[in-house]
Amino acid sequence: MVGLGLDLSVLENPSKSAATDAQLDGLSVGVDLGMQSFPLPQVHDLDSFEREVMEYVKPSHGTTTLGFIFQGGVIMAVDSRASMGSYISSQTVKKVIEINPFLLGTMAGGAADCQFWLRNLGTQCRLYELNTGKRITVRAASKLLANTMYSYKGMGLSMGTMVAGWDATGPGLYYVDSDGQRTKGQVFSVGSGSLYAYGVLDQGYKWDLDVETAVELGRRAIYHATFRDAVSGGTVSVYHVTEKGWTKISGTDVGELHYEYYDNPEKHPCNGTQPI
Repeated sequence: MVGLGLDLSVLENPSKSAATDAQLDGLSVGVDLGMQSFPLPQVHDLDSFEREVMEYVKPSHGTTTLGFIFQGGVIMAVDSRASMGSYISSQTVKKVIEINPFLLGTMAGGAADCQFWLRNLGTQCRLYELNTGKRITVRAASKLLANTMYSYKGMGLSMGTMVAGWDATGPGLYYVDSDGQRTKGQVFSVGSGSLYAYGVLDQGYKWDLDVETAVELGRRAIYHATFRDAVSGGTVSVYHVTEKGWTKISGTDVGELHYEYYDNPEKHPCNGTQPI
């Protein structure tokens, strides 16, 4: 098939105009941040080709991740189930990517996309440290990821991630997706089970939570999401980020949590005892 001579310059030269926020944090445009480049398919109509391919693949994603900032730092909690349509492909996916000792990223969407680009972000952050002699801020790291995602916008990536960490300005939490959207916030939940997790977070979240209560809130929100969302499950992992870096607090099977929270099945909300 004859190609159209597609312009690949957007892949070879990442946009510098989009780096404004990162420059404010001390990033130099002249620093090589290890951007990746991939050739586009040599087809007549790229948009039609990608729509057709997506129909063949028909990705069906399922996950639940959450993060929130409170007076004691940042809590990140995730499940560990990976699905392929109605098939559970894995129960042990590590959905928290440890970018550096002070930065974490979460995975929601396509597992390969999230893993690759968050590890690529880790490379960019390390190169920044080597070039400047200081640790990158959460704000700048999230902007680097958003810039990379924007350069591949519309090319079939599937990714909804949170970037969380601690820097000289304190805790930070950002949402970044495969369209290049970047949003700063205090409470986020991403994935097919996020609505269920938000229900628990809305009821229990407060700024002045103590660490133990905050960890329990994150664990409980993920558990209830896995109970209601068929494509979320496996293990609930909880991380705590402070000025000293991140710490993994726990990793608990949702089956064990079910009997921990509801040791008497009759007490579970789905097992009503009153007739309608």
